[in-house]
This record gives sequence, C-alpha cells and structure tokens, in this order.
Amino acid sequence: MSGVQKLSEQVFFLVRMETFSRSQILQDFNLQCNKLASNNNRGFKQAFRELNDVGKDLPSRAGSLEANREKNRYPCVLPYDHCRVRLSVQNQNPNSDYINANFVPGGGTERDFICTQGPMSNTLADFWRMVWEQNVRIILMLTALREKNTVMCEKYWSLEEGTVYHGLFQITTVARKQGPDYFVTTINLRQRDLPNDRIITHYYYPSWPDQRIPNPFSLCVFTEHVRQHLEALPCLGPAVVHCSAGIGRSGTFVTLLWLMQLSMRGIPPDIKGAVRDLRLHRMSMVQTLDQYIFIHHCLLHWLSGGPSASRQQMQVPDLNSNQHKKDQPQSSRRRRHRSQQKPPADQPQNTLQQIFKPGNLLRRLIPSLSQINPDSQKA
Repeated sequence: MSGVQKLSEQVFFLVRMETFSRSQILQDFNLQCNKLASNNNRGFKQAFRELNDVGKDLPSRAGSLEANREKNRYPCVLPYDHCRVRLSVQNQNPNSDYINANFVPGGGTERDFICTQGPMSNTLADFWRMVWEQNVRIILMLTALREKNTVMCEKYWSLEEGTVYHGLFQITTVARKQGPDYFVTTINLRQRDLPNDRIITHYYYPSWPDQRIPNPFSLCVFTEHVRQHLEALPCLGPAVVHCSAGIGRSGTFVTLLWLMQLSMRGIPPDIKGAVRDLRLHRMSMVQTLDQYIFIHHCLLHWLSGGPSASRQQMQVPDLNSNQHKKDQPQSSRRRRHRSQQKPPADQPQNTLQQIFKPGNLLRRLIPSLSQINPDSQKA
C-alpha cells in the first residue's frame, strides 16, 4: 500500500471517527480521574512512572558540543537533534544554527509549537532570530523573570512602550494590557535598516512558580484566551512557548491547550498519550507528578464550564487605535509555592511538513512522514 493510500485511510478514519458531546466527555473523564486518584493517587503515579523513559534514548548531540554549551541555561536540558529548531548559519560558522529549542505537536501538525528555554543574555539575538525565521506571531512566556534571587529568564522585550535592540532586530512595544493574572503585549518586530515588520503578540504569565502549579482557575482563563486567539489566527508559523527550562511549565501548558482543542472537537482527552508524544519531541515535558495531575484538574474544571473565559478575557491590543495607554501594573494575587530551581530533562521528536491547517485535525492520529517516507526526516 502506498504512503498516499495510508494517509488517505487515516484521514478517512479521522473524518468518520465518533465524537462526543462536552457533557459526555466530562462524565467519562470525571470517572477516569476518580479512578486514577483512588488509593492515594495510585493510578496517576503509575501512569506518570510509565512515562519515565520516553525519549531518553534520543540523541541530543548538537547541544552537547563545546561550542554550544554556553547557550544552554541548564546543562542537562538539551534539544533532541531530530526536531531541534535550526537557525540560519551566520558567517559560515556551522554552530551558529544552534538554539535550545524543539518543534513539538499540539493539535494540527508536528510543528504547532516551539518549546524553548528562557532566553539568556548571550542568546537574546538568537531568540529573536528564531522568532523571525520561523514566522512566529505568538510568544507565550510562563515564568517570572526572577524567582527569589534566581534569574529565570532575561528580559528580551520592553515592559513599557519603547524599543530595545538585540542583534539585527528592533523590538518595539506598541501596547500593553493586563488580564486577571497575565499581560498581553503587542510588539512590532523588524530587522534593522529593513522596511518589513511583523506584529507579535506576547503573553506573559508570571504567576506560575518553577516546578510547581498555579491556580487552576487562573490558568484555565489564560489558556482559553490563548486557545481562542490561536483559533482565529491565520495559519502562519508556530507559537513559541517558554518558561525557564522549556519543559515543565511549557509541557504542562501545551498539553492542556492541545487537549482543550480536542475536546472542543468532541474528541476525549488522552493526557498520557499527549505527554508521551511531547516527550518524544523535548526532554521531560510535564516535569513533575504534580504537574501531570494538575492537567487533569484543569481539564475537569474547564469541561465543567468554569471559568467562562469570555467574561474574564480582554481584547488583544488594536494597533489601529491611537489610544495606546500604558497600563498601571496591579499587585498580583500570587499564591506562591517557592521552590529551589533544578535543571529539568528534555524531549523532542520528529519534524513534519505542515500538510493540514493546525487545529483542524488531531495530529497524532495522522501517520508521520517517517512512516510514509523514512527518508523525509533529517537530524
């Protein structure tokens, strides 16, 4: 059977597969969660333990090179070679293509998201080069800049209206608005001395402590806002998601968003399957047992109808408006559980050319190009 025939059969299966109402999904998922939570979370612990070794045999040679070591925030968190984001080569330096980032799936294709570490002082220009070269229009930042005395991420954009420069790029904050627990900033990005520019929407969710969990109500409002934005966005480049290491909070967020998208299409969520898929793309996605259980709690909360995100959302800043007022920062209601910063692990997966519009299909039900054509992937 040819690759095209296999793909056609999979698409046919997807079109005719049974879907369920939100109430049906909620009922079944609630029963599943109760079963997993019984006997002191025995089911959750077993499922998470079974994910321990996923992706650990995948190579990450590029990140281990001496020339690239200083570009890694955590020495033990490296991008898998087979799906790492490659920058354009600069000045004939073969190592200038390296950034600690991986393409990961999330609802449509193998490249719906880029998960990456928080930029460092020596990778700020590389970060914006990646955003430009991958045609990114949305950046999701899931960490505060600092926790206690630890720098979790360098400030790579201006918090107020104004311009900063990193490498060849001019980054101008045009407008900034505040939601319940997060900021939405509109950024104008351009290469210096060139006329073309792009509008980037930057979501900043600072109230999520490292290796811990935030308020589920707050995160559901934030994730629903992002989900609706992605649904309305034309099919351009992947969205960038980062925390500090780009694995724990980033993996938790992508899993939650992905399964929200599926549930909206009547497809019951498979959290373990989604985490397994993500861990084949980037190390240790969803880093802790608490984060794994938290995804279930958030989905239950969201499926139950709360929060009504539309009531708490704000509009993305309108660039056609002349009223770009600076928002007065509000004191954030942060129920913080502080923890010591520990380097996490990594996972990636394979890259796939985008053959369907993201969000319209469940990507992991479609055979990867490696199954259709083993020669289609490159390290």
